[in-house]
Amino acid sequence: MKNYITQSLRLTLVLIVLLCVIYPLSIALAGKLSNGKGGGEKLTQNGKVVGYALLGQSFNKPEYFWGRPSAVSYNAAGSAGSNKGPSNEDYLKEVANRIDTLLKYNPTIKKTDLPADLVTASGSGLDPNISVQGAIIQIKRIAAYRKLDERKIAELVVKYTDGPFMGMFGPSSINVLKLNLALDTLK
Repeated sequence: MKNYITQSLRLTLVLIVLLCVIYPLSIALAGKLSNGKGGGEKLTQNGKVVGYALLGQSFNKPEYFWGRPSAVSYNAAGSAGSNKGPSNEDYLKEVANRIDTLLKYNPTIKKTDLPADLVTASGSGLDPNISVQGAIIQIKRIAAYRKLDERKIAELVVKYTDGPFMGMFGPSSINVLKLNLALDTLK
């Protein structure tokens, strides 16, 4: 019996050191070596912090690219999905309203061309990225409101497209905040 207790105490001490000291220190070190030094990649404009690269923001002016809808109004303190299934009537009305809004401001696109990421919220409600297709269908609207050549905006979309993680995991995507900040620099 004494042998089992001694082994259990040793294992407990090893796990405490490993999980309460070594693991947190290694994660903190990885954060310090990343962009933003563990505080998140802050994006600035005119010397003022305007957001973080990994947190979605609300853009609803027609002269900007719109990101994914958020079930938590882009509140990072309450990251969550809507928890409503595809058979929930309230959820279906919400998605239908989003589709109607997109079609109203983008009259040249068809309902069937809308990518799902522009009308459905992500699991966290804070996704900062949209699909390449989600950006492409917004180019005409933005060009019209800003009185810019569509090709200039399309070049920005290509420039700010991030490929799949490690070249093979997941789809290509575009960070909406970075794209909109670049859009503001176009003349």
